[in-house]
Amino acid sequence: MAPTTNYLVQTFNTGRGRQLRADVPIPCRSAEAARRTATKLAASKVGVVAFSVTGDAESGEWDEEPSVIFKAGRLPPPFGDE
Repeated sequence: MAPTTNYLVQTFNTGRGRQLRADVPIPCRSAEAARRTATKLAASKVGVVAFSVTGDAESGEWDEEPSVIFKAGRLPPPFGDE
């Protein structure tokens, strides 16, 4: 099967203490849609990142590192410093 690219927006809120808690990822149709969604959510979330991953869903082989489109706020590795 041909490789496909998935565009996602991942938001984070504060869990116990200062730990970050990931919300449910938001799938998007394109890089621009992911950027717009992430930009809107950045005002209300502790952290937000829009990224893409390319791979083959059938074989389960995906890029080692996501391609970051947009990021803001506090983020865990591999997107941030925590």
